[in-house]
Amino acid sequence: MDDVDVRILNCLKENSRENASAIAEKVDMSVSAVIERIRKLENTGVIKKYTTVFDRKKIGNDVLAYIFIGLEHPKYNEGFTEFVRKNKNILEGNYITGDFDFLLKISTGSTEQLEKLLNEIKSVQGVSITRTIIVLSNLKNEFSASL
Repeated sequence: MDDVDVRILNCLKENSRENASAIAEKVDMSVSAVIERIRKLENTGVIKKYTTVFDRKKIGNDVLAYIFIGLEHPKYNEGFTEFVRKNKNILEGNYITGDFDFLLKISTGSTEQLEKLLNEIKSVQGVSITRTIIVLSNLKNEFSASL
């Protein structure tokens, strides 16, 4: 990856729907060269996917929370991981180091829904401890690393 690839990626990071001709102008290359570079970035896995970012509040998911999860034993990891993958309100699940085993990013429509999900999580076999943090406001929200 060179400087031109980084500039193309930064354009796509700002607007993944930006067409190749607009990107070509910004990076001072031909449209065909930009298209080829984007294909190469896709084929090598640098670009994993293109997606849409929703405004959580406008779609009714006003509550954002993080839940730390501790499991009794690693033998429960697989079952817990399966639960996480199936739940639509869990936006992100990370296996972490430290006092807890997992960190989940949760989005729900209300604190009542969050409470229900938290009780479901506590009911998953092997879950021994949870700690929940509710987000009051968001200061920054990036979706991929800076280049």
